[in-house]
Amino acid sequence: MTDDRMNMSPRNVSTLFRVLVSALGCLPATSTWAGDWPSFRGNAHLTGVAEVELPADLSVRWRFTAGEAITSTAAIVEESVFVGAEDGQMYALDLKNGDKRWSYQAGTAVKSSPTVVQNMVFFGDSDGVFHAVDAKSGLKSWSYETGGEIISSANYENGRLVFGSYDGSVYCLSAEKGELLWKHETEGRVHGTPSFVDGKVIVAGCDEFLRVLKLSDGQLLTKVSMGSVSGSSAAIIGSKVFVGTYGGTVLGIDWGEGRVLWKYHDAEREFPFMSSAAVGKETVLIGGRDKRFRAFHPESGKVLWEVVSKGRIDSSPVITGNRAWIGSGDGNLYVVDVPSGKELWRFESGAPISASPAVADGVLVIGNEDGVLYCLALTGNGK
Repeated sequence: MTDDRMNMSPRNVSTLFRVLVSALGCLPATSTWAGDWPSFRGNAHLTGVAEVELPADLSVRWRFTAGEAITSTAAIVEESVFVGAEDGQMYALDLKNGDKRWSYQAGTAVKSSPTVVQNMVFFGDSDGVFHAVDAKSGLKSWSYETGGEIISSANYENGRLVFGSYDGSVYCLSAEKGELLWKHETEGRVHGTPSFVDGKVIVAGCDEFLRVLKLSDGQLLTKVSMGSVSGSSAAIIGSKVFVGTYGGTVLGIDWGEGRVLWKYHDAEREFPFMSSAAVGKETVLIGGRDKRFRAFHPESGKVLWEVVSKGRIDSSPVITGNRAWIGSGDGNLYVVDVPSGKELWRFESGAPISASPAVADGVLVIGNEDGVLYCLALTGNGK
């Protein structure tokens, strides 16, 4: 006689855990199990750290081709992959085989990465319209129009969605009905995704300031000069936030005290950082348009190592255990050992990669600028 409990897959174990915890009434509204990657950087702090590990080399499980470039980072939730493309579509695909479940026509290019919560998919488009779409059916629930292009992705907490717009504002909408709860105006475009910590919203903007806002009402608490505009999203660990700038700097900032702790600048290579940082226990990782992928010490800002690619790096890295995964404009997805900086493996996608990896349930999903979305797994059949 066998015990079926010993044969449960990781997905079934995670699902059972989720059901039991939910039944006890202690599952937070923003919680996800290890099989999900529900938003741009995987969590509300935008750390880019996955709860699952992956082997150093993977094979193509499936590929899906959209009508135009994919610069949006995919979301993976409950056996579905959601990704936007510059053909104006938001696609829902089967995680197992890549079959299209539905597509939703936004009207213009979708560069904003989707956020999936409570059976809804939230994202913006190049016309400045923010969309809410049913994750199962692909039917529109509501939309909200801003005054500029939306590339920022939304962050979610307790029924509130916060995102930036090229009209220079940070918006907070009700997730249920799309009603405006508050709006905070900056002095420049807001390209990056806001991060959340302790009831605060932290967002880097094109007005050269990092802002700390109250999630409840959008009130400005602190703003810190970054010395340059930023298109990066701010990654948070405790009281520290890490962000790159268009002026070629990477900053470590104490968001509570409102001061810059350290600043990195390579005087020999004046190239922007559009990549958003991944933050592990002892390392801050970020890519640059100087074709380099760097690791920094979070306390001092000292460069620990760098890996050189053959194309600019706008893709944001993802950490799985001791490995980091990042795309490059040279068309490769690189896998690097985090402690040493040694390149472990690379995957040639066939076109530049500016989207970032999404990692969940033993797979990695990433798109390229030819509009091809790859699902990579341990073997071609995903087993």
